[in-house]
Formats: sequence, C-alpha cells, structure tokens
Amino acid sequence: MKVLVTDPIADAGLDRLRDAGHEVVTDYESEGDALLDAVSDANALIVRSGTDVNEAVFEAASELVIVGRAGIGVDNIDIEAATDHGVIVANAPEGNVRAAAEHTVAMTFAVARSIPQAHGRLLGGEWAKGEFLGTEVNNKTLTIVGLGRVGQEVAKRLDSLGMDLVVYDPYISEERAERLGAELVEDLHEALARGDFATIHTPLLPETEGMIGEDELAQLEGGYLINCARGGIVDEDALAEAVDDGVLAGAALDSFAEEPLSQDSPLLDVEEIVLTPHLGASTEAAQENVAVDTAEAVLSAFDDEPVLTALNAPSVDETAFPRIKPYIAVAETAGKVAAQLLDGRITGVETCYEGDIAEEDVELVTASALKGVFEPLEWQVNAVNAPRLAEERGIDVTESKTRQTEDFQSLVRVTVNNGDDSIAVEGTLFAGEDPRIVRIDGFRVDAVPYGHMLVARNTDEPGVIGLIGTVLGDHDVNIAGMYNARETQGGEALTVYNLDQDVPDAAIEALLEDSRIVEVTEITLDDADERQAE
Repeated sequence: MKVLVTDPIADAGLDRLRDAGHEVVTDYESEGDALLDAVSDANALIVRSGTDVNEAVFEAASELVIVGRAGIGVDNIDIEAATDHGVIVANAPEGNVRAAAEHTVAMTFAVARSIPQAHGRLLGGEWAKGEFLGTEVNNKTLTIVGLGRVGQEVAKRLDSLGMDLVVYDPYISEERAERLGAELVEDLHEALARGDFATIHTPLLPETEGMIGEDELAQLEGGYLINCARGGIVDEDALAEAVDDGVLAGAALDSFAEEPLSQDSPLLDVEEIVLTPHLGASTEAAQENVAVDTAEAVLSAFDDEPVLTALNAPSVDETAFPRIKPYIAVAETAGKVAAQLLDGRITGVETCYEGDIAEEDVELVTASALKGVFEPLEWQVNAVNAPRLAEERGIDVTESKTRQTEDFQSLVRVTVNNGDDSIAVEGTLFAGEDPRIVRIDGFRVDAVPYGHMLVARNTDEPGVIGLIGTVLGDHDVNIAGMYNARETQGGEALTVYNLDQDVPDAAIEALLEDSRIVEVTEITLDDADERQAE
C-alpha cells in the first residue's frame, strides 16, 4: 500500500509503516494540482495542520482508505467529504495531550509572572525588578472552557497548585466535572466572570469560531486569558484591544487564526501578551507519540481493523474490541445474504443482538451489517459511510438488544425489508471464532458463510435434493456442503449449498423449470474467488 506524507512527522512513525512493508512517500511541498496528482494513487494520506484536505482531494484519491492527522485538530480536513467518499479520518488525540497541557500551564505562569517581558528587559541591559509585580495562582479561580483530554490534564495540574476550578462545556455531565474537582457552569459569560484565569481547550468548529469576543473578554475583567488550543476561537483584534486598554491583565496565545502570525497583527504591539509559535505539541516525546499513533491507525485501516481514533467511523474501546471482533464479519455476511435474498428496493434494516453480545457496544457491528447489506447493490460502501448511505436513501435503520437467547450464547440477526416482504438472516460463532449462518427466514440451517452459496426454496418432496445435486453436477458445479431445513413434513423446505464454483444461468433456469422448486438464489461472498482458486 502507498502512504503519502505531506507534512513532516517523526521518523518513528514512518519507520513503523515501512517495517510493515508499505511504501512511504514524503512530499512536503505539494499543494493545489500537484497535491491532487500526488494523492491520486495513495491508499493513505498523513498530514498535520499544513495540508488542506478538501473535497477535491477526496475526488482525486479514488484509492484512499484513511487520512491520518498527526495531532489533535482536524479543522484542515473536510470530514463530511471524507465520509461521503468512505474515507476514514483519524487523529492522534493522546500523543500530545500531556505536552499541550504542560505548555498551557507554562503559558499561565509566563503571563502571570511576566517572565518573557522581564527576560527581554534583562537581555536589553535593564534590571527592571520593580516594574514587574506578578500574580500567584494559589487561591485563584481557573475557568476552563472545554473539558476534553487537554482540559482535564490542565485541570489536574492547576488544581494541585491550589486553584479553584470552574468549567464551561455543554457536552459534559456535572458528575464528570465533579470527578475532577470542578464546578460545571452552564453559561459561558458566568463562567468567565468567575475566573481570574481562563484557559481554552475546544476544537475549532463553526459553533466555536469567534466564541471569545469583546463581550466575553469583558466578563473576564482583570484576569488572564490563555489559548493553546486552536486559532480562530478568540477574536484576536478584540483581545489585543482588551489587554491594551487594561480590561484584561494579560493574555498568552500559542495558536492563531492565520499562521504564521502576520507581522502587522495587533497582538505583537501589546507587551502584556505572551506569544509562542504553536509550540503546544513541540516536544520530542509528543512528536514521536503522535507519529507512531497515526501510523498505527493507518495500519489498522489497511488490515480492515477498527481504527480506534477514527472521527467519522464507529469506534470501540480497545479492551472491548476482542469480544466483538468475530461478530463484525458475522453481521456483514448476514447482511450480504439477506440483501441478495430479498427482491425489491430495501426500505429498512434491523439488527438484533441476543445473548452475551447484547452487553457490548455494537455500533461498529451494526455499521458492518449495513456494509454487508449495501455491497450487493454495488454501492461504494464501507463501515465509514454505510450509516450515511442509509440515511441519504431513506432506509430506516433500527437496532435492538436482548439478553435472552434460546439456542446460542450470542446471536446476530439482520432483517431487511422492502415495505411488503422481509428476510431475516441469523449468524453466530461456533467454538469461539467459527462463523455460521444458523437461520434464514426462520429455517434452521448450519451453513458456513464462505465463497459461493446457493439458497433453494422447494416443496418438501422426495427427490428434490437429488434433482438439485444432479443439475449442479451436470453444469460442473461441485457441492462442498449442504444444509437442509423444513417447516413441516410435506411443507416448504429451504436448503443452503456451499459450492466451489459459481452457478451458470443455465443451471438456475433448469432448476426453476421443475414445479417443486419455488425459488433459487445464488449468494456470492467476498472470498468466492479465493476458494475457486484453491
């Protein structure tokens, strides 16, 4: 697989990809049409904040599986376009958390004690001891805007230094804030008004862009603002004016709306504002961590494993993944079989989980079931865009769970319907990781979901199975396995055949000429060609 890297990352990540046998191409200069050419045959794209990964990139990159962001912020990546094209977007949220938190704390002390300003004066030959009267953080109130990973680490560090914590974050619970010793405040203005210091830890989103403006800064009167998150969250002109006019005692910024920071920025003219050139993640350990984490995400995507840091695909906790992993393939196969058995346009898909699997987070399993349903319809689909495809096409998707199950420790049922009829296919695991289809439309079978399959409905009469075997043999189709079920003696029966070859149309026509054959459907699974080759 080809991995294109368009922003510099640590060698540890590149080496991890090369050691796994993949081609790694670094191109740090490409943009515009040159970038589109470079990415046209790439299977993975690794970026930092310097590459604009927009709709045109996804249109040009037909082979792209994943975009890996070596860092946290992904505002330079069009996630909606990625999802539409079935491309995973993953970041590295853990690798530089500690570094970003420590830089926030360092900037807090730097602005509170005027460390850079005093240093500059001393280098200029001035012993300006009497001109800098600092502020202690002990017994002060810290307002944290955004209690994500970095915000939590900042909270832990500054709480231990004697600060009272106030949190504004519309997406967290009061209990979560309390576990960190913080008070959750629902109004941003109130949270800022209570703070002596305010640190920002939100992503740059449409709802957060410019969220700290003139009115918000006025609430923090006499305090200090620290932003080591993303540029664009704070109105920089308003901030420069607020500090220059004495509304705020000072500010410290590590990220800016436009980078590099323009030399005519008003921030550069205010002595009480401390500025650093986006150094939050610039530690040796952090850079190595995010590079390796991003490489691991790419390798997981290449191996068709869940990408634990994916932002637009169902994710699962690393510790829970081994328990649900075998059922991903079971659900996908059940979806494929059901979709190929149902006539007409699919209007609804239901996934049901019974037994032990019902205790797990099955979002990824359900997405895989949808992938299986859509694949026979020749839609370009994977677990990333399957839920989106269902929504766009008006297909009703439901999910249910029950701890009760009659015959199996765990069971996955995928039901598809077209408004009039429905087909349910049920799968489970034998002996731990041996997948089986155990029911089709209520008929109990024991079918191995592999290669070419033939599902036949027929009346339960003597000689029908022999007829099917004879017709298949006459057309050089070898039967690898057969599983028969019936409702009642003499009623309708259903038989599933595992085959070594695909079934010619002539064989299907010959079977349907017999009045005892109600319906015959050939099912083709992903590994059919591999089995034939063997």
